Amino acid sequence: MAMKPPRPCRHPGCPVLTRDGWCEKHRPRYTRGASDAWHWMYSLPVWTERLRPAQLTREPFCRECAKAGRRVRATVVDHIVPHRGNWALFVDPANHQSLCKQCHDRKTMREQCEERQKGRRGY
Repeated sequence: MAMKPPRPCRHPGCPVLTRDGWCEKHRPRYTRGASDAWHWMYSLPVWTERLRPAQLTREPFCRECAKAGRRVRATVVDHIVPHRGNWALFVDPANHQSLCKQCHDRKTMREQCEERQKGRRGY
């Protein structure tokens, strides 16, 4: 089997030749932090087959965009109060809202920044 020729690391200015795109020094380290402990919950059938589809059917448009007078299709089911592994908050339909990806990412970033400012780590 033929192998790909080595290429320079993807990090700007790094001359190290690699076969997978990154040298050991610049290889991205993807971690979710503490959310790794409960992120598995999103792959459970109760979420993928029941709760998520039910919420998007009940509320097909982004709640935040609607407040601004825009009608944008929701693609993400968000937990209003972050569940942090709490099963009751995770499955409570009253804690779910439909958002577009842009609004969800903005809300998540805001929550993470607030947590860091409070000195808590873990999201």
